[in-house]
Amino acid sequence: MKKNQKIKLIIETLEKLYPNPPVPLKHVNNFTLLIAVLLSAQSTDKKVNELTPELFKKASDPKNMFLLGESEIFSKINKLGLAKQKAKNIYKLSSILHNIYSDKVPDSFCELESLPGVGHKTASVVLAQAYGIPTFPVDTHIHRLAQRWEITNGLNVKQTEKDLKRIFPKDKWNTLHLQIIFYGREYCTAKGCNGTICPLCKTLFPKRRKPVIHRKA
Repeated sequence: MKKNQKIKLIIETLEKLYPNPPVPLKHVNNFTLLIAVLLSAQSTDKKVNELTPELFKKASDPKNMFLLGESEIFSKINKLGLAKQKAKNIYKLSSILHNIYSDKVPDSFCELESLPGVGHKTASVVLAQAYGIPTFPVDTHIHRLAQRWEITNGLNVKQTEKDLKRIFPKDKWNTLHLQIIFYGREYCTAKGCNGTICPLCKTLFPKRRKPVIHRKA
């Protein structure tokens, strides 16, 4: 199958399966989206969604999150991985957003990535889902599937993002980011598919017999 046919099939399949993919992390505004994405590092979305409603009831904006205090933030998220550092980062970034940005979440990579605990992926998700700016956040599911579908060499997450941006239409980046995540969770899981089992892998590579050993993110 030629590359353009492969890309067309991937897009069409994902649009049929997930025509309107929701953001997996529960949030009520741009700030709570930022916090939820930050918390999801080294943790599952499911676990984050279990804990954030109580936190966001107490504080759903930078000012109130800052006033809540680091120890109280920690008490709400202490079941998550890296909870102590995350609480510290949330407290610090809330102070910055309140005092410097008038409680608003910035809409640029430069400003977002300057905030404590906010890396490129977190910034990408916020820009894509909060502001509709085309980005292509790459998580472990996307990194794994892109290798199984042979649309990246998988050297690292940065290279995978670059490759996906090059081959997929820009106006589909934000939706594809979510669609691939959902597909990776439902069909092409880390243990449930090895590149020869799920519907897309079998269709894209009908002659493939050996499992794909993917490079981890």
